[in-house]
Amino acid sequence: MLLPAVVLQFVFGYLPLGGLVIAFKDYKPYDGIWGSKWVGLDHFKFMFEYPDSKQVILNTTLIAGLKIIFNIVVPFCFALLLNEVRRNSVKRTVQTLVYLPYFISWVFLGGILNDMLSTDGIINMMLQNWFGLDPILFLGSGNWFRFIVVLTDVWQQFGFGTIVYLAALAGVNPSLYEAAEVDGANRWRQTLSITIPSLAPIVIVVGTLAIGNIMNAGFDQIFNLYNPLVYDKGDIIDTFVYRTGILNGQYSFGTAVGIFKSLVGFVLIVIGYRVAYKLADYKIF
Repeated sequence: MLLPAVVLQFVFGYLPLGGLVIAFKDYKPYDGIWGSKWVGLDHFKFMFEYPDSKQVILNTTLIAGLKIIFNIVVPFCFALLLNEVRRNSVKRTVQTLVYLPYFISWVFLGGILNDMLSTDGIINMMLQNWFGLDPILFLGSGNWFRFIVVLTDVWQQFGFGTIVYLAALAGVNPSLYEAAEVDGANRWRQTLSITIPSLAPIVIVVGTLAIGNIMNAGFDQIFNLYNPLVYDKGDIIDTFVYRTGILNGQYSFGTAVGIFKSLVGFVLIVIGYRVAYKLADYKIF
């Protein structure tokens, strides 16, 4: 039963790894991988000398870092609030509604956001009619673009994170709350003394494992929202590799940038697992 999945993974996941050798060659499609000239680490040296590369790495770490922070804080706070709702029907309804955006593709969401945030879109019309403000170029200004990217990513993802924390809350021993009530603790004191400490291990695990994604700022989201006006603030490694490697035909340089990103992510994942094991006794094997 596992054989088809193993074969697909091998063909599409492992065989293409052989093509990474073009990062060390001056790859020409007509010469082929093995016929192209070997250049060693020249593309990696050029990557660190190329001004756009440094800005792209900075954009990636900044956007991904903000996403990681807010995708931990927002679901955590929302789970605490939702946990205080006593009517199960209301809790389940809200939980389902906030979880739905997680299943919507960024291709679809990107089109909606481009229409809503355009100069003649509904957001600017509301700002103009209600507050008399001039139209704002949300997706054409670098700082606004970063804000929109982080905000919309949190909106799409926080429903999934909320379920994770609610599942952890379901495992808290009810006798702890009963003992706290006997001691006269109100709901706020119970939250501070029982709920939050009980969630601390899962927060540590989620946070440390997210470190490995610090170089993944979300290609599908950025690709469907960005434009040349925001390359200086919104261009990330994945979109940079796509433009240089595929659109501009610089296959070797694009591959070198991609390998650099993967190596950094691998190191951070290893560090994240070690930190999770030390702080929360979390381990895969």
